[in-house]
Amino acid sequence: MAKVVKVIEVLAQSGKSWEDAAKNAIEEASKSVRNIQSIYIKDKSAKVVDNKIVKYRITAKISFTIE
Repeated sequence: MAKVVKVIEVLAQSGKSWEDAAKNAIEEASKSVRNIQSIYIKDKSAKVVDNKIVKYRITAKISFTIE
């Protein structure tokens, strides 16, 4: 039987890096979604305060198989 893959879009952030924001997205999504297969970073942005980046933000698509 063929597998069906579902895609959800999530927003995540980190004070360290965009990579850490992606890690946070997967960690949070895995609390309610099983069988995560991949993450696609759709967009990156950052919050700046006093000329310094204080938050790295991503918009990502997470795909997972449906049982």
